[in-house]
Amino acid sequence: MSALTFSLKAKLTQRLDCSALTPDGLTGWPRARGKTGVVLGDIKLPIGNTDVAVGDIFNVKGSDCERIIFSGDCGKLDRIGAAMTTGEILIEERGGDYLGLGMKGGVLRVAGDAGIFAACSMRGGTLRIDGNAGDFLGGGLPGERRGMFGGTVIVNGNVGARAGDQMRRGMILVAGDAADYLASRMSGGTIVVMGKVGAFAGYAMKRGTLLLRQLPTNLPPTFNDCGVHPLGF
Repeated sequence: MSALTFSLKAKLTQRLDCSALTPDGLTGWPRARGKTGVVLGDIKLPIGNTDVAVGDIFNVKGSDCERIIFSGDCGKLDRIGAAMTTGEILIEERGGDYLGLGMKGGVLRVAGDAGIFAACSMRGGTLRIDGNAGDFLGGGLPGERRGMFGGTVIVNGNVGARAGDQMRRGMILVAGDAADYLASRMSGGTIVVMGKVGAFAGYAMKRGTLLLRQLPTNLPPTFNDCGVHPLGF
């Protein structure tokens, strides 16, 4: 079976909630109307203050719900991979906001950049971003007191401000640079940054591990030089 592929019919003017289009949510959906009733193209997705049918927004082909592809510029497609527990999702270009929100398993890959709050409240699985990630990577939803608490995030580019905010568990690996307030309010997990970091790295950090290849220009007053340690990893 070929991967289930969603291609936008036209450029969107509003943001579209794609949280329903995951391997978990689409398993068992028929491609054509029959005795089972509603077809995949009739699934409603929130956009603005209304809903729109999948078939009105996307050209759909393929049938393997365990492998899903979003083709084209998906910058306005939000919450792709939300709460997914299994399968694989590929975004061929840039993705929208809240990618992998509450993700529990499976693999989500973005071939381009990702918006804000990627891996928000993530619990498990793997999120790979080949480009850059926006602010609050691995953070929590506004008003919540817990960010990412499981899983692995790999970013080949740079990350925005407050990456790992309120992070509890899991791992974030950044090949590029990190903006200000990296690991802010962090209480567990591991963040690795191979490039430069902005101001106030580890601001209000309680626990966890922050591994930096380059020494920051400044550190919050709660950090002190405690010598050289023979790390076990």
